Amino acid sequence: MSKVLLARLRQGHRTTPFPATLPTLPDRFRGLLRVDASRCPSGCRACADACPTGAISVGAGGVRIDLGRCLFCTDCTDACPEGAIAFTTEFRLATQTREDLPTSGEALRLAGALDARARRLFGRSLALREASAGGCNGCEADVNVLSTIAFDLSRFGIQIVASPRHADGLIVTGPVTENMRLALRKTYDAVPAPKLVIAVGACAISGGPFVDHPEVHNGAGTFLPVDLYVPGCPPHPLTILDGLLRLLGRLDTRPSR
Repeated sequence: MSKVLLARLRQGHRTTPFPATLPTLPDRFRGLLRVDASRCPSGCRACADACPTGAISVGAGGVRIDLGRCLFCTDCTDACPEGAIAFTTEFRLATQTREDLPTSGEALRLAGALDARARRLFGRSLALREASAGGCNGCEADVNVLSTIAFDLSRFGIQIVASPRHADGLIVTGPVTENMRLALRKTYDAVPAPKLVIAVGACAISGGPFVDHPEVHNGAGTFLPVDLYVPGCPPHPLTILDGLLRLLGRLDTRPSR
């Protein structure tokens, strides 16, 4: 036992200091996309044509990227002949409305806090049931990572529970396949009211790479009232955590940097 305690002391504190301090992410991190309109050739649609999910549109207002559809791949950045599109290390991406996810590279309108009544109910203790509605296990894995020592979700009073009857809301991942549609609805109905729905990942927001496929329903918003959208494919655990804390009023709601 003494050796175990000594080893633990040598290891030190392993939990990320976020949100007290912002994390230092590597340059290769794929966060919010930046668009330099001054470098966009007139009439060029290379980025839009390369996008596998139709997340990019090019019009009179320039290039617009729907982060709800974006897979955060590099097809658009590779295709752009002038390097006008680039990833940043901005990980704060969660919004409360679907309409806030399209961007031309400007700062997002990040999620704000729930109303006072909801914060009284969920602010100090929030139990969430994760419902995989046909996901690939990428978003599911990053939700699970939040319970490890590196992020320690429980220090904020948030926990992932096994039963929807013990939950205050759902974390939905996956595009909602036809085979999972009824199961997701039953899981939602089993959560006592009032309840929250959090759509995590491009699939749960828009259908992701399967958008408009006849066997999927283009995300949770088709059937359920979504309170938080967390884009990514999959979103980084910090992106998910940041969105949850903003929803609970634990962070400021200023636009991303």
